[in-house]
Amino acid sequence: MTIPACTGEPHPPLPERPLVSGDVRERAARMLAAAGDPARLAILELLAERELCVTDLVAMTGDAMPTVSHRLRVLRAERLVRTRRERKHVFYALADAHVLDLLRTILHHAAERGR
Repeated sequence: MTIPACTGEPHPPLPERPLVSGDVRERAARMLAAAGDPARLAILELLAERELCVTDLVAMTGDAMPTVSHRLRVLRAERLVRTRRERKHVFYALADAHVLDLLRTILHHAAERGR
């Protein structure tokens, strides 16, 4: 297999090293995998609007409590959501503005028609 040579205008030099370390890249890949499940993505969308307790998420998704709890555990393990306890209720929210930005960006990109 031959690789075609570059033609045309000269381009900037290649970076001397990767943008991030391998550990950071691995964490980012796990975050994307956690968010990449459609059901977990739907939970992130709901949490983009406001903080919700597990009972609210069960009612809104129509899924069973253990299923929603498992999805939330996956999202929390990858630092995409955070928790706050109030008596017996545990409330979930997006972890920070980075998660909201990522969610908005990927959903807007997915909604675009092919170019």
